[in-house]
Amino acid sequence: MTENNSGRVVVVGSLNMDMVAHASRLPAPGETLAGEAFVMAPGGKGGNQAVASARLGAAVDFVARVGMRQYGAELLQAMQSEGIACEAVVRDAAALPGIAVIMVAALGGENAIVYVPGSNAQLSAVDVRAAASTLQAAAVVVAQLEVPLPAVYAAFELARGAGAITVLNAAPALQLPAALLALTDWLVLNETEASQLAGLAVSAQTGVLPQAELAAGQLLSCGVKQVLITLGADGALLCTVEAMQHFPAQAVKAIDTVGAGDTFVGGLAAGLAEGMTAADAVRLGQAAAAIAVSRSGVQSAMPHRAELTNQFCRTV
Repeated sequence: MTENNSGRVVVVGSLNMDMVAHASRLPAPGETLAGEAFVMAPGGKGGNQAVASARLGAAVDFVARVGMRQYGAELLQAMQSEGIACEAVVRDAAALPGIAVIMVAALGGENAIVYVPGSNAQLSAVDVRAAASTLQAAAVVVAQLEVPLPAVYAAFELARGAGAITVLNAAPALQLPAALLALTDWLVLNETEASQLAGLAVSAQTGVLPQAELAAGQLLSCGVKQVLITLGADGALLCTVEAMQHFPAQAVKAIDTVGAGDTFVGGLAAGLAEGMTAADAVRLGQAAAAIAVSRSGVQSAMPHRAELTNQFCRTV
């Protein structure tokens, strides 16, 4: 297995510090509750997807805006320790980075989250265009929706102009302009996000797969080349105007599903950057996510390429 792949992945997105407190249960309003454990770890969909791609063998650049007032240096060091290039990251000395305060209950695994976007909300189209040389050298450019839409649009304009593959993970769910969808080669989202973006009411009678097929058809009509809908235990559905292909989920005992979607997107991007077929890139993402959910944590649970089956331990 070699880590020298044929193309670079550039991730444009968010970077957070996650602060996680574990207790027997969630506190009631106004209640102070003694906790059982506390951990701080890097997070954010952009950072997560960059780490997932890097661990699967991709050469990764990160484009972001990171506040340096607190935790910014630690966040960037964590990215660089994964081999991720951060030369295109804007260091904002006056801002705080994104912060997520998470409470997790031991009984039932319930959680409550307060997310403060911080410097992620300040990433601008100007910041992104300053990284034009990085984006134009990419094989694959990945973005999510935890940063402003103008920044994502600017990144995809540059990527499309240079012939790179664009991957948009449309999470958290937002209504997207047609112009951005037209620049998107791969639209990746879960079944709930797909129905929301397509303007469809979710119906239990319709069934998961038929509902996803309906949503995908609507989204393809907006100019997206490929729609990839993740379906949890039901696998994934890859849709183009020519065909739909269902990928069953791998059998795995799930311990912690947080970050599974980001691991999947990172694996997909790594596979596409290597030149894999669409189907093999999807399967790489699924294999990586299956390992990740069998462990606790988010970035700490993401697998390295050597942990996957021999089918994926190759350079195309």
